[in-house]
Amino acid sequence: MDSEKTFNQAKCTWINVDSTQSHEIKKLQASYAISDEMLTYALDDNERARVEYDPLEKAFLLIFNVPNLLKKDNHYETSPMAFILKEHYFFSFVNERTDYVENIIENLLANEPDQSTASLLFHTLFLISDYYFPLVEEVDSQRIHLNKRLREKTTNKNLLALSDLEIGLVYLVTATKQNAVLLEQVKAQTLFSSFTAKEKEELDDALIEAKQAVEMTKLSSEVLDQLSGTYNNLLNNNLNDTMKILTIWSLLLTIPTIVTGFFGMNMPLPFAHSEAGWFITLIISLGLSVWLILILWRRIR
Repeated sequence: MDSEKTFNQAKCTWINVDSTQSHEIKKLQASYAISDEMLTYALDDNERARVEYDPLEKAFLLIFNVPNLLKKDNHYETSPMAFILKEHYFFSFVNERTDYVENIIENLLANEPDQSTASLLFHTLFLISDYYFPLVEEVDSQRIHLNKRLREKTTNKNLLALSDLEIGLVYLVTATKQNAVLLEQVKAQTLFSSFTAKEKEELDDALIEAKQAVEMTKLSSEVLDQLSGTYNNLLNNNLNDTMKILTIWSLLLTIPTIVTGFFGMNMPLPFAHSEAGWFITLIISLGLSVWLILILWRRIR
């Protein structure tokens, strides 16, 4: 195991496990009789947020979506992190993306060494939810800065940056929603009745914090969607204006072509022998062009 620490007057033990070390996992299974099913869930990098209680083994599994503090492909993502409570043991499974949670737990134990395993779990989940807030604030700050750049010039680079922000918020919104639902589900577990009044209160605090993270990420996502939709409409309007101008020019250029083509035929025509023939054809072309402009102006005004 990565680390092992006793707390609550040596009645409880926290064991932090590096989920990437397979030999440590085998030791864990042999020493503490954790079922293969729970370990499979705990070690799955693609596992969704879930909660499960095995009354036979008296093991409680909780998988929580933890925000990654480093960006991937220009946006933030989340990773599932497993916690297992069994008897007086508290297991946390970390990897390179979630290892900062180990420091969170260490600080919690340093500040309050007499808490129970359930209290330690709910305090940890509370603080993990807090880590969503600065990420969303950073996204909001980037959105404001990007909006100013887009107002100046709508370039592909700026639009791609806007898309990266949207992708990142999709991850954060989905993760926070799952976390809030997960904590609600804890209350439906048979284990919930064994929690003390203080532990139930700490669970409620963690749930409130998770819901606040949901509201914050959801609001930021809605604002970003509105901004993206606005610039999408602007681009469509600009494209329509461009196509409209090109259509008008093509129609106007058609008139001189028709008139000069008519008078260029090799047959007797009006004004064919007149010295002012070219001027007359020019007047006819201009007259028809002005007439067409007036018609188009009335229709597009």
